[in-house]
Amino acid sequence: MKHNPGFLAIVERARRQIKACTVAEAKARLDRDEALHFLDVREDYEFAKDRAKGAIHLGRGILERDIERLIPDKQAAIILYCGGGYRSALAAESLQQMGYRNVVSMDGGIGAWREAGFPIEQG
Repeated sequence: MKHNPGFLAIVERARRQIKACTVAEAKARLDRDEALHFLDVREDYEFAKDRAKGAIHLGRGILERDIERLIPDKQAAIILYCGGGYRSALAAESLQQMGYRNVVSMDGGIGAWREAGFPIEQG
């Protein structure tokens, strides 16, 4: 997907403020059974189609509204992903602004997860 320049500019600003990980790093943390929340921030229809195994859903559109109910502990480890790593970067920045301190955006999103051959759950 070709993204618009304005969108890319805000994503790049967000990326300078957040932590990111590769899909391999995220998978390794999940495989070690680390205490973390693996959060898919894509749209409802995207999550309904398929998702990374073990992910829970909280769409980008309602993230800020509902995150404190889902994850009240602002020190909790959270890995966010979307389709390609853009929306999750914005989501990570937003959560940091809300006081979450252990938030990471997974670079490459579900696309990179699929390419790596990691487990996918169907809707």
